[in-house]
Amino acid sequence: MTSKLSYNLVKLPLITPFTTSFGTQLDRVAYVFTLENEGITAYSESTTDVDPFYSYEDNITAMHMIKDYFSKEISDLPTPAAFMERVEHIKGHNMAKAALEMLLWDYHSKSSGISLHKYLGKSKGYADVGISIGMLEDDKLVPTIMNAVNKGYKRIKLKISRGKEARILSAARLSFPDIVLSTDANCDYRLEDLEMLKSLDQYNLAYLEQPLGHDDIVDHASLRQSMSTPLCLDEAITSPDLAREAFQIDAVDIVNIKPGRVGGLLNSLKIAEIVHNYGGHCWVGGMLETGVGRAFNIALASNQLVDLPGDTSPNEKYFSKDIVRNVFKMEKGTISPFESPGIGVIVDTEYLSMMSTAKGEIPI
Repeated sequence: MTSKLSYNLVKLPLITPFTTSFGTQLDRVAYVFTLENEGITAYSESTTDVDPFYSYEDNITAMHMIKDYFSKEISDLPTPAAFMERVEHIKGHNMAKAALEMLLWDYHSKSSGISLHKYLGKSKGYADVGISIGMLEDDKLVPTIMNAVNKGYKRIKLKISRGKEARILSAARLSFPDIVLSTDANCDYRLEDLEMLKSLDQYNLAYLEQPLGHDDIVDHASLRQSMSTPLCLDEAITSPDLAREAFQIDAVDIVNIKPGRVGGLLNSLKIAEIVHNYGGHCWVGGMLETGVGRAFNIALASNQLVDLPGDTSPNEKYFSKDIVRNVFKMEKGTISPFESPGIGVIVDTEYLSMMSTAKGEIPI
């Protein structure tokens, strides 16, 4: 049987608008890829979005790169490592690479009859779960945090932006003085904001995430020397080499690993190993993924090298109905990955088709 690669561009409305320093997101618009061969059906999801706000990549660039460059490299169903070697000469486009790299992880783990979290190795069998809360007004912020605390989330992360940080963090700490609290600035500050950033030390944060430029580690190193709050890097870490360099210049304490941002699961595991070797900490972030992308994140977050709660909330936080029939459930702040082969989700193909604005096949 000839392998078949197809895609659906799905649009799922979010239960609650998600506001960051980039703007407000109302829907998850994502490419979901399907690979069929010899009775095995594998899935993956591109972490790109409509707009190039988190990264220079967006849905248009991802589809261009996959159709015109990357798809031809998976015709013989290579291992994820072999695929990454074949596309190494193409600069950047990590999210597009990751979409196919993770598709191959799902295919090969299913072919082996092994669940993905075990196929990756060193699984602890569960993922510790934190929650990321977008910017809200005070009358909604405190009840939202209370709801998250009552549900058992192990870490509460609040989005902030320049000029709104004091209001958001003061309201949170006043009502919840003892919770594990962190904050994410999504690159909204500059080193000129040093005094204001230093003032965040008063909130006893678990970490401050990516306050400075999306591609900076040097200024973060300067900032880290001036604050007692640990620094976490997200956007700035796009490769294992950059993770190593960030630790070498003392720019970071914690790394948020997003498989899409770093080119897939292979690089994610390499980064987790580097973080561990430098005595740092890491967790797995999210990009508002559907149940398909979420399954990869939870498999990775179950790895023993991932030692902090990540943004791996159950599906119900984001979507009233997901494109998978079996959704993740959180119990006492943890989620267990599925044990069936591969990512383990059962895709609702009828609903996927219903919620798709475009679909097609890509020659391989």
